[in-house]
Amino acid sequence: MQEKLVKVNGVNIAYQLHGIPSNTTILLIHGLSTPLTGWPIELINLLVAANFQVLLLDNRDIGRSGNLNHLGLPNLVWTLFKYKMGRSLKVPYQLHDMAKDVSALIDELYLPKVHVVGASMGGMIAQLLAIHHPQQIKTLTSIMSTTGNPELPTVHRSIRPLLISRPKSRQFEDVLNHHVSKWRAIESPDYPAASPYLQNYVQSMLQRGIPSRGAARQFLAILAAENREPALSKITTPSLVIHGDSDKLVHVAGGRATAESIPNSKLKIYPGMGHDLPVQLIPSIASEIIQHAREHH
Repeated sequence: MQEKLVKVNGVNIAYQLHGIPSNTTILLIHGLSTPLTGWPIELINLLVAANFQVLLLDNRDIGRSGNLNHLGLPNLVWTLFKYKMGRSLKVPYQLHDMAKDVSALIDELYLPKVHVVGASMGGMIAQLLAIHHPQQIKTLTSIMSTTGNPELPTVHRSIRPLLISRPKSRQFEDVLNHHVSKWRAIESPDYPAASPYLQNYVQSMLQRGIPSRGAARQFLAILAAENREPALSKITTPSLVIHGDSDKLVHVAGGRATAESIPNSKLKIYPGMGHDLPVQLIPSIASEIIQHAREHH
């Protein structure tokens, strides 16, 4: 495994490469406030074992990638109010900018066409790559993501208070417990993670870096995003959509809408899966990604 930092699209992006460089690349893009250590190593190892090179990155403002604090933060309460009123939002950057980061990274690494896999916000970025940079993409896999259609169901009300809550203090233990509680709230009800596994998983992400201001700017980029359904209806990239039917953060309707929008896409829904990648389902999810990639090599 090699890890490097490279300046692309005006921002430093940290990335890792796993596997043999001559193999076709699967690019993994994770979600809101989630550094590249959010991808379970079990999944990465299965993709590498299937003779793919795996490229991971920290999105801008998270992990070891460039911090954009110089862009500031608008008033979040006022911005949320404008969002609810359906008014246009002025935000530090857009999902389009994050997609350009990824596109520029692919070019910087001189990679031929890649198979792109995005989870949650990463799925939105992956969709934008397929829309605006199709020449770089062999296939699209959108996991537990959505289309940006404002009419789709939103976050389940049972977890809203926790999502906007803060740690008791800045002490690492309180921050860790806070983030573990968030993951518990959105995890797969049929596949709960063992406590030691979840503690280690969350700790690996916190140690890599989850700055609150960076996470807030990413969240605003999601809020400001347009409805991608009209553009998705025109893409020709072979597409796979994966979702859980028990996802409280991004309702399964978002996955269904994604699959319905993209011509000839394949939809795989896992019963009892929430907004995570449970260890028990990783072999199946990896198999779906590998089969999709091999069908369109």
